[in-house]
Amino acid sequence: MKDMMYDHDGKPVRTGRAAVNGTSLHYRTAGSGPAVVLLHGVPKTSYHWRHIVPKLTRHYTVVAPDLRGLGDSARPADGYDCATMSDDIAELMARLGHETYAVIGEDWGAVIGYQLAARHRDHVRALVFAEALFPGFGFEDHTALTPENVSSGMHLWHLGFYFQPDVPEMLIAGHERELITYMIKFERSHPDSATPDAIEEYVRCYSMPGGIRAMLAIYRAMLRDAELNRQAAEKKLDIPVLALGGSAFIGDRNESQMRIMAHDVTGHVFDAGHDLAEEVPEEMAEVLLPFLAGHL
Repeated sequence: MKDMMYDHDGKPVRTGRAAVNGTSLHYRTAGSGPAVVLLHGVPKTSYHWRHIVPKLTRHYTVVAPDLRGLGDSARPADGYDCATMSDDIAELMARLGHETYAVIGEDWGAVIGYQLAARHRDHVRALVFAEALFPGFGFEDHTALTPENVSSGMHLWHLGFYFQPDVPEMLIAGHERELITYMIKFERSHPDSATPDAIEEYVRCYSMPGGIRAMLAIYRAMLRDAELNRQAAEKKLDIPVLALGGSAFIGDRNESQMRIMAHDVTGHVFDAGHDLAEEVPEEMAEVLLPFLAGHL
């Protein structure tokens, strides 16, 4: 099937659902060994990790959940702040029997991954933070219509649009495919890496009842997220952190942000845009594997 994911032996990953933290999460899992949880961003699902999973499963047990409200997970009415969504993942990993684990997050999944590490410090051994900006630490600045933001491709116009209640739902309805295809391709240096199977899977999930509402709810929690991130940053992470960026998007700002949040930070920037796991999966795996081997 075109939307299946496979391990290093070409076997389909296992899928399941778990009732956690007042909602239900769909997840994919494969492999054996120390646990690694992969957290996707928006407008994606856990299918985003399809190229990375088989790079990891020879050495690790991989868990790739669909975040609250996204993918094939349930779409509750609330709970879309980064702290609640991180608690979802902590409960899922406990439910699956993983006492300790590494976290790899990208985009919103990276912010949630940071909160997971900050809130559940006894369980998270290492954090990979890829291509994200922190609410409360400069994310909001990129909503400004300035020559610098526009010329660098970092004018994040959609944040203000999504924050407005009701109007985005009205305008997006019936145009989910166009919006998702545009957002996915525009933020990449390698737009052809947004393959038809991935676009179909993302459009399928975000077009389902409540799909766009849930996506927008994540953005509408941004002011609360800013408070949560500022509070968490008062106590820096002690675990090793790998900050990954794409040169055409957030780049080395991933590392500079994480240095505010953690003591032990290593950075790497790829020749890519925003979606590293789909644009440069081979290169990403070459950096991930030594990092995980040293800390799991």
